[in-house]
Amino acid sequence: MTEHRFQIWDADNHLYETTDAYTRYLPKEYRGAIQWIQVDGLTKLMIKGRLTDTIPNPTYEVVASPGAWADYFRGINPEGKSLRELANPIRCPDEFRNAEQRLRLLDAQGIHACVMFPTTGGMLEERMTDDIELTHAVAHAYNQWLLEEWGFDYAGRIFATPIITLPDVDKAIDELNWCVENGARAVLVNPRPVATVTGRTTSMGQPYFDPFWKRVEQLGIPVLMHACDSGYDRYSRDWEGKSAEYTPFKPDAFRTIVYEDARSILDTCAALVAHGVFTRHPGVRVGVIENGGSWVPRLLDLFERVYKKMPGEFAEHPVEQFKRHIWVNPFHEEDLAGLIDLIGADRVLFGSDFPHPEGLAEPAKLTPEIAALPEPTIEAVMGRNLRDLLTAVPNGR
Repeated sequence: MTEHRFQIWDADNHLYETTDAYTRYLPKEYRGAIQWIQVDGLTKLMIKGRLTDTIPNPTYEVVASPGAWADYFRGINPEGKSLRELANPIRCPDEFRNAEQRLRLLDAQGIHACVMFPTTGGMLEERMTDDIELTHAVAHAYNQWLLEEWGFDYAGRIFATPIITLPDVDKAIDELNWCVENGARAVLVNPRPVATVTGRTTSMGQPYFDPFWKRVEQLGIPVLMHACDSGYDRYSRDWEGKSAEYTPFKPDAFRTIVYEDARSILDTCAALVAHGVFTRHPGVRVGVIENGGSWVPRLLDLFERVYKKMPGEFAEHPVEQFKRHIWVNPFHEEDLAGLIDLIGADRVLFGSDFPHPEGLAEPAKLTPEIAALPEPTIEAVMGRNLRDLLTAVPNGR
């Protein structure tokens, strides 16, 4: 175990869902929408009659070893091995599925607290955009399962994030209220365009969603936006003429370039600012998790250029608004010092992505990028910033 004189609060941990995580509490009229089927001896997930391969092994009986792809994501892969070849698969440990045992693992790792995200949850919404009622039903069913299996605030140290989907604003507010009443310290909103009853999508920053953001502000709860299947793979299909779904673990140079560009989170944060969410709701706080930080300089540069051309379109400078309202968890291999220079040390969060293979196998062991920082900055990034974001007492309690 690596020891430090400060508490480590990890903004990005994951659980591996059981096969009934999204169906245990799903009302019977929707149960046929999510099914498990056998394909060539493998158990696969079918959503609304369509087989999905976005997650190749959605039962998680066998998973890649924590940190197995860390060097790959640092650009260290001289033999050109595929992610499958690098995975070093293991039987899924109980610590990845159980809160009590995960807490013991945190103790062994030297981690004081963590935010817990789903694994399958990031890809479901994209596959239900044509059925708003189903989307809300599945989100609530998962949240009920999560509350039963993990709790939203386990021992003040594991903060599991219930999912809020936005298409029906009234239902989103009801879900938000239910989550907070049951102890949630943060909620998860996928950074993607929001489906509407018209069949089109729109920005979550539009005034239509103001009742939701107003309630978020009243409750004082942070909204976390974790990497997900945003639907942006449609743009790579425009260039390659393919119709297949988003498959992040299959080699494809062009799709990987599109993914690395981080357009979905850049566009989401641009929309929150440009569409006025933070102006109308100055108490809203957003944490961006596992989307990296390389997109931040590009977005701030865009803000600068657009503001010079049309300052009257903004209530205040968009860069300052971004810095005040948005916290960013960069990837472990990125230019951390550069990000801190841009947005300030108090807006940067440490996240290990444990136990996913692209993350860190030893979350408490400082990466070279973090170890090079001044001690007060390390303490803020590794713990205090997330602690402060999560532990402000919500107004609605």
